[in-house]
Order: sequence, then C-alpha cells, then structure tokens
Amino acid sequence: MLLTRRRDRGSWWSETVHEWALAEAIVKYVGEIVRSRGGSRVKSLVVKLGALQSIDREVLEFALREASKIENIDIEELRFEVEQPLLRCRRCGYEWKLDMDSVPQDLAEAIHFVPEVVHSFFKCPRCGSRDFAVVRGRGLSVERVEVV
Repeated sequence: MLLTRRRDRGSWWSETVHEWALAEAIVKYVGEIVRSRGGSRVKSLVVKLGALQSIDREVLEFALREASKIENIDIEELRFEVEQPLLRCRRCGYEWKLDMDSVPQDLAEAIHFVPEVVHSFFKCPRCGSRDFAVVRGRGLSVERVEVV
C-alpha cells in the first residue's frame, strides 16, 4: 500500500484503504469484461469520478495499476473524468452546482466516506430546503473499457 499522506486532507490510512478497495472492484469488473470478450489486454480504461466522493486520483491510479498487475491485466491507457456535483431541490425545482474546492476540508472528508451527509450541510440557495437530490457528481463508474 502507498504510505504517503494526502497533501490536501485526511489520513493516509483511511484514504489508501478506500481507494484500494475501489481499485480492486474496478479491476475485478474490468477482468470480467476482458475475459468475456476474449481479449488479452485493456487498450483504454475510462473511469468517471463523482467530485462528491473526493477520491484521490493519484492513490486510485497507483492502486489500479498494482491491482491490475496482481490480476494479470495489462491496462495501457487509464483516464479519469471528474463529474461535478449537480443538485436539484425537490421543493422548488432549482438546480445548482456544488464547488467541492470551496468545501472545508473536514466536511469534504465526511462527504467522501458518506456522500448522503451532503444533505446535512447544504441547502437550496433559492428556498433553503435541505430536501434535494444529487443529480450527478456522486460515486464512481467505469465509463469505457476498450479490450484488444
């Protein structure tokens, strides 16, 4: 495991374990795709990261590369796309974007582990309601796997 402290927030242990678990799940999924398509390697892998998760891309990339070696999966190109949060008020219908760079460090870390807590700390800028939906910008998804 990577034993470095995140530069921006959080402890190295909790962050590394979280990103490593995500990497293992991605590699397992990608491995199933490679085998089902009869390929031998991944030419391109695109992973979408919801900004609400505050996933450390450097740690995740390291963990993905290491986990793929363990599973004998060759990933040539790995690309991350960050999806910014879009929220929609259930009361008045207003939609707004949340800038995670302006969120205090301790709050961003709490959201990182339990994104649902976003409702405890933010409210609709128009009507003040805390009843809103996260339209996008949450979680992680494999957007594309190109197998050769």
